[in-house]
Amino acid sequence: MRTFEEILRLVDEQLRALVLPENPKGLYNPIEYILSLGGKRIRPSLLLMSANMYADDLSPYVAPATAFEIFHNFTLLHDDLMDKADQRRGQSTVHKKWNDNTAILSGDVMLVVAYQQLAHIDPTHLSKILPLFSKMAAEVCEGQQYDMDFETRADVSQAEYLEMIRLKTAVLLGACLKAGALLADAPQEDADYLYDFGVSLGIAFQLMDDLLDVYGDPTTFGKKIGGDIVCNKKTFLLINARNSLSEEIRKELDSWMNCQTCKPEEKIAAVTTLYSQIGVKNLCEEYMQIYFERALASLAKVKVDDIRKKALRGVAENLMSRNK
Repeated sequence: MRTFEEILRLVDEQLRALVLPENPKGLYNPIEYILSLGGKRIRPSLLLMSANMYADDLSPYVAPATAFEIFHNFTLLHDDLMDKADQRRGQSTVHKKWNDNTAILSGDVMLVVAYQQLAHIDPTHLSKILPLFSKMAAEVCEGQQYDMDFETRADVSQAEYLEMIRLKTAVLLGACLKAGALLADAPQEDADYLYDFGVSLGIAFQLMDDLLDVYGDPTTFGKKIGGDIVCNKKTFLLINARNSLSEEIRKELDSWMNCQTCKPEEKIAAVTTLYSQIGVKNLCEEYMQIYFERALASLAKVKVDDIRKKALRGVAENLMSRNK
């Protein structure tokens, strides 16, 4: 069995070896740029770790693993543009370093490059992986659309939010794990359990992200605390706060959300106090634990020796133990 660090090196080597056309530079340089910014590489690593439970030679699976990573970065490039974000991983986003049109077109080509990486799969497996990848890609876009729709709605329910993050975030993790299993000829039942493991883990991970944006340590979280509050982003915390408040407290929350002149730090402090006052922090932690336990339950059903599942469980536990 490979360690997570060994698998991560395989992914990084494959990405560094990726050969893109030289011209036009305005199209391909932004792709090289965003892929060079690094990141955790969790998604391709999950694919290879899943495959490693059934196969020792991972070389046939590295290209499809990078396909999922390239797709993930394509979504980030377009998300940053839609969110008007200035930075990604501590560096300028593509639309800031170049322009909006470049971000759109380079992102489009990244999707093509992802499918080109899938073409390295042998035909007997491609017939299973291609539909899985395409369904996942469409669902991620559906999740992004729901997220944008929620920006103009005040009545978003908890169930709608959980479905949105399942689509936008979680199905990609599930598809990576399922693809790795299918590529290594795992039983269909195991592949399905691994998909469920990834989806539940992805939902728990996003709920933790919502929580850390409010209550995290800015020195370890990797971005400024309170960004979601400042831009009134519909998160698990905000949705449940609005749906559970008394009329008086709801008006106070709405006044902060609608304030155009208040200082960001004042808004963050006031809304955080309201969140703590009504207990949505505890509720978010409760749901995180529910989905994390569902993930582990799905992993437990996979019919391989526990020792071969140890690395996957370790990654899951590390993802859910980020500093608060």
